[in-house]
Amino acid sequence: MTRSDRDAVVDALRAHDRFVVTSHDNPDGDALGSLLAMHLALGALGKDSVMVLGGASPLPGEYGFLGLSEHGLLREPPADVAERVLVAVDCAQESRMVESRLLDAALTIDIDHHHDNTRFGDVNLVVEDASSTGEVLADVFRELGVGLTPAIAESLYTAVVTDTGRFQYSNTTPKALRLAAELVEAGADVTKVFVEVYESTPFPKLKLLARALERATELADGRVVVSELRREDFEAAGAEEPYSEGIIDHLRAVDGAELVALVRELPAGAASARKGSLRSQPDGVDVSAIARDFGGGGHKRAAGFSTDLAMDEITRRIVTAFVTANGNSR
Repeated sequence: MTRSDRDAVVDALRAHDRFVVTSHDNPDGDALGSLLAMHLALGALGKDSVMVLGGASPLPGEYGFLGLSEHGLLREPPADVAERVLVAVDCAQESRMVESRLLDAALTIDIDHHHDNTRFGDVNLVVEDASSTGEVLADVFRELGVGLTPAIAESLYTAVVTDTGRFQYSNTTPKALRLAAELVEAGADVTKVFVEVYESTPFPKLKLLARALERATELADGRVVVSELRREDFEAAGAEEPYSEGIIDHLRAVDGAELVALVRELPAGAASARKGSLRSQPDGVDVSAIARDFGGGGHKRAAGFSTDLAMDEITRRIVTAFVTANGNSR
């Protein structure tokens, strides 16, 4: 990222009046918090903004407190999308937007922090060393002169706290911590965000977690842990699709595990048969490289992919990639 990249985004946001804001499929806290913050900031500038997240799957319930629906979230593009400027936040690839009609927009602005972002926008701002897209947006808002209202602050705080793993992951920088303090001073409710995101687990999600832990397998002398969730697991637990969010973090906590993977079978009619999530330890294997072998991507320590491959083949490829990356050491 250069100063000129941020200036180009700021100039584009100032120069246009009508926007459609979106993020990636299976949105997490950074995606949803950044989505709402961008929408609110555009509104504060007197712009006409709509939010769109494609697909029919329900959004993760733990982020319901953000009030996306109350702020007018749409599940398909507006009829006038071709007359609007698209702002894609926290989205490394245009294919992850799900709703291809968004690409009909007059101009695309790409704001992100994933190191493997494809720079698919007409204007791109990708800050690879930022803790979150929320952190990138905070700098953009400052340049735009948008004040931190409590609603904007809480949206950005949600983005930062979730993508840093409650300020525990290696992307927790001094800048991220200073920003968090600024957001709390501006009105972000730390306790509310913590309770809603981390301590409001639906019982079916707990049952789904139990299924994932039961299916977990240690491989490569315990250095790799792989688990899967089948459709029967969702049905038996009475769990909705977003309930798999966060389960992989329990696998990451296994002593000695350097790479963990959770693969879930998708509902009938989905674009692919399975979706995989990968995590590694600080200074561990680059899981985004493994994900790219499956056509996916993400961060070096957290990545994902979609595939039609069978579970056995997925597991084999993950273990092979891990052993190759580590030179079969230890």
